[in-house]
Amino acid sequence: MRILIIEDEESLAAAVKVGLEAEGFTVDVAHNGLDGLEMAREDLYDLVVLDILLPGMNGFQLCATLRSDANWVPILMLTAKVGELDETEALDTGADDFLTKPFSFVVLVARIRALLRRGRPERPAVLAAGDLTLDPTEHRCRRGEVEIDLTPREFALLEFFLRVAGEAVTKRDILDHVWGDDFAGDPNIVEVYVGYLRRKIDAPFDRAALETVRGIGYRLNADGG
Repeated sequence: MRILIIEDEESLAAAVKVGLEAEGFTVDVAHNGLDGLEMAREDLYDLVVLDILLPGMNGFQLCATLRSDANWVPILMLTAKVGELDETEALDTGADDFLTKPFSFVVLVARIRALLRRGRPERPAVLAAGDLTLDPTEHRCRRGEVEIDLTPREFALLEFFLRVAGEAVTKRDILDHVWGDDFAGDPNIVEVYVGYLRRKIDAPFDRAALETVRGIGYRLNADGG
């Protein structure tokens, strides 16, 4: 799951980013409304955590603009302001939920997971390719009736492959969606984690679902191999 945080308080944004990444999410951050709008328009996010009081463009304006673009990404608004009028305006401009600062990180994660369960109308509750299934809500993976234990990064990588099952994706696509746009490490990390996944979802079951596409990248066989 890829989340965009739009928050001008840099220390708070950094702390939330670290916490969400520890929960297995891929997180990008923008510190003003205009940058946040551009990022939300250009990339496919599963959820946006949006502050209201932002430089450049406030959260109400940003949310309304995305909805006018027919961008229905789930939006959780954060604000230091209190009162029913602020909450009403947030929801009326198209936000899906509202959380007042200061907030508990545990509550934030619970709200995020609840919104992700609802998601966009087209989002399946359980992702599948043949008898390989992955449940993002329960954070469980199975091949048939066999439970497969995945690390958070392996889970995120398999989730991405399942969401684009049957399509060839490049290493850059994988890095952007699973590691984030600001990843500056060795891009060969993708090959390493593809190897980890193959040893868990394919090799024990005599399958070859996760294919290498020469000159392009990788593809998860939509039939599950």
